[in-house]
Amino acid sequence: MPRERRKKIVRAVDCLIALGSNKGNRISHLKRAISDIGKLPGVRILKKSRVYQTQPLGPSRRDFLNCALKIRTIRTAMGLLMEFKRLEVLSGRQPGKRWGPRPLDIDLITYGNARIKTPWLRVPHPEAVKRAFVLVPLSEIAPRIKLDSRATVQEALSRLKEIAGTVKLFS
Repeated sequence: MPRERRKKIVRAVDCLIALGSNKGNRISHLKRAISDIGKLPGVRILKKSRVYQTQPLGPSRRDFLNCALKIRTIRTAMGLLMEFKRLEVLSGRQPGKRWGPRPLDIDLITYGNARIKTPWLRVPHPEAVKRAFVLVPLSEIAPRIKLDSRATVQEALSRLKEIAGTVKLFS
């Protein structure tokens, strides 16, 4: 008798993503990335934040535009990372200085409740709880999601001392 093949059950995972751009046509880079992410097989955009203008970290002089997405996916975290890196390259991103100017930056902030630590990917993103430019857009779409074992997005944002003037709604 032939053995029946077991179907692998694929469970959808909700993820938070942060996007930023401070080189070239920043708003176009963000809109294109959001559209491309929404077209990825196995990915559905659930929520999208408004766009915020934020002061850059490091040597860059031009302000960033930042936003956040909540997605549901059946893709792996590493599969998402590879797609995000591909989209960054398609936007014109090239290797450069850490925190330097870039047309597009896409970070996987959470992948369900998973804790991932590899040389290429850390989830939840270890710096997210310290960055207003990540927390402000995330607070709009997922204020109660835990970013680490101690704090939700809203709690982490309330702990930041320097928010005023560093993050403002982009018009």
